[in-house]
Formats: sequence, C-alpha cells, structure tokens
Amino acid sequence: MWQVSKIGVKPRMSAGIVYSEEPVTLVGAGILGENDLDLCLGRAPTLVAADGGVLHCLPKGILPFRIIGDFDSLPADILASLPDENLLRVTEQDSTDFDKALRHIEAPLVLGVGFSGARIDHQLACYNALLRHPNRRCVLISDTDIVFLCPPELQLDLDDGQRFSIFPMGPVQGTSKGLRWPIDGLHFAPDGQIGTSNEVVGPVTITADSAKMLLILPRTCLDQAVTALAAQPGSWSAL
Repeated sequence: MWQVSKIGVKPRMSAGIVYSEEPVTLVGAGILGENDLDLCLGRAPTLVAADGGVLHCLPKGILPFRIIGDFDSLPADILASLPDENLLRVTEQDSTDFDKALRHIEAPLVLGVGFSGARIDHQLACYNALLRHPNRRCVLISDTDIVFLCPPELQLDLDDGQRFSIFPMGPVQGTSKGLRWPIDGLHFAPDGQIGTSNEVVGPVTITADSAKMLLILPRTCLDQAVTALAAQPGSWSAL
C-alpha cells in the first residue's frame, strides 16, 4: 500500500490548480539519482508527479498528492491502480509533461527533479517552460547543476570562487555585484552575448530587466538558491 507523500501544511485543489503554502517537489520521468527525491522532499514536502514521474515514487511506497498529465507514458495497469482523486488529467498535446504540471501548481517554490537526462530536446523544453510561466518560481535540479529563471532582483550568498553562469533565452540586460565579470551594460541574447562560467567574488546581487535570463549554478548551491528565492518579494507576472 502506498503512503501519500508527507506534507506539512496540507495543499488543496481549486479549479484544477494545486495550491500549497509550502514549496512543492515536482518529479518527472527522466533520470533520477538515488537520493534526489529525498533531497527535494526535505526542502519541499508536498510531492506532485508529472505523468510518468509517478513511476519513480511508487517503488518507494509514496503516492504523490497529485499526478498531472495526459498519462500517455503510464502503463495501463499502473494508471488503473491509482486513485482517481490523485489524478489531474490534462489532455492537450501541445505542451510537455513538465509544462502541464508547472502551470497547474501555485506554490512559493517548485523543486523539479527527474527532468534531465540523455535527451537534450527535453531539457530545452523545460527551460522554455520556465520562461513561458515566469510567475512560477521553479528550480530544476540535475546531477551536477541547478537551473532557474532569474527574478527581477536576486541576492545570493555564495562562496568565493563559485561558478555562476548566465544564459539568455531572449534579449535581456541586467546588473550585477559580486561577480568577477560584471554584466552591467551588456546586451545578452541567445545568438549574441552569453554569460557562462562567471565567478563569485563576494555577496551577489543580480538584476534582470525581463524574464529571459536563466541562472545555472552547481548543485551544491541548492540551499542558497532556495533561501534567496524565498526572500525575494519581487516576481515576474504571468505571460
């Protein structure tokens, strides 16, 4: 028998949206490290699965609060065994499982795991979804890195010498303090200036003038990123 994922403040459903006062762990069907789920649940106790991501949960005896998707990647016998109340079916075929799930979660922060792996197109589609839903704060976690959309302003307390990469997904400008190579005055674009492998030299403050800037940090910076994102009052509006 499965146990519903451990939760603190119980989430709720309304108009097809998962509402949570605490951060949410969102698990996908991609590569998942042995401790990845525990890593996220320790910081985001409400568990939601994007379609086939539930297959990572069931062997651990955990039933996510909701499984969101069109369920095309779930074996029929597994789907039939899941309680109807835990399923949120999204039938359209024009978006990815990650996109479907992210836009149906309203929470202070989403930690996404199981969305990286061998297929680069899937990872790029996830980054596209971060930009399409800029009002949803989400950190994607791989085995080596974390990726998230830079809010209008962010302050991070990171160790000197830490790698700090910026990748523009569209035209964007910003300012920075605490980086070896300041970004002030630069015009970032996917086909122009990018900002990979910058380096931390002090407390970091970074701003962006549009929701087009991805920040890529080592996975070891997860807790600092979670703390920083939770402390920032400003966020982007929905598109």
